[in-house]
Amino acid sequence: VDLKGRSFLTLRDFNSDEIKTLLWVSGDLKHRIKHDKQGKSIAMIFEKRSTRTRMSTETGFALLGGHPCFLTSQDIHLGVNESSTDTARVLSGLCDIVLARVYSHSTLEELGKDASIPIINGLSDLYHPIQILNFLTLQEHYGKLEGLTVSWIGDGNNVLHSFMMTAAKLGVHLRVATPKTGGVANPDWTFLHCLPQKQEEVDDEVFYSQRSLVFPEAENRKWTIMYTPQTKMPRF
Repeated sequence: VDLKGRSFLTLRDFNSDEIKTLLWVSGDLKHRIKHDKQGKSIAMIFEKRSTRTRMSTETGFALLGGHPCFLTSQDIHLGVNESSTDTARVLSGLCDIVLARVYSHSTLEELGKDASIPIINGLSDLYHPIQILNFLTLQEHYGKLEGLTVSWIGDGNNVLHSFMMTAAKLGVHLRVATPKTGGVANPDWTFLHCLPQKQEEVDDEVFYSQRSLVFPEAENRKWTIMYTPQTKMPRF
């Protein structure tokens, strides 16, 4: 049976043998791909848009030979048209890993409870762990992490929460200041920022200075996000 080049508009156009061939090929592909661990795919759920998270995940996963699937709130309505439980189970059968950038951390917890595949936090109201993996930027610049002091100047937000949960584990001293103004004491200081820039947070003189590591930090999001398939899925 030769189906090459045929359009697929209605099964009315296919005879019995051709339909059986379609089913056989589908079953064969399912067995070979699922058991040989080829053609990995990642579902990227974005309730909140982000240039860096989307680009770093899509390009990084593609470099590993995987296929990213981008899903906005227009494509998938978590807990609205379909429960988080059902969504987690459906995605577990369609892809190999999920990265979700959501408003509420409870959404991630619900997905993680019912999914049989890894769930990666791309951002929630409580935590932003993939941003903190950009300790890589400081490690590249200083050659080490242990003994460094990171001064956080800004709001007490999800990024800070993840800093607080990570710094001590890496031997990094974390100092937190959340006033309207703040200063940097160490003469060998460098500047990091998760982007996008906001003038009320930092002026151009600091943001674009030689001491700013903002754009190496943005690039490293790509290399750190690639850890997820490498460590979370077998035989990637």
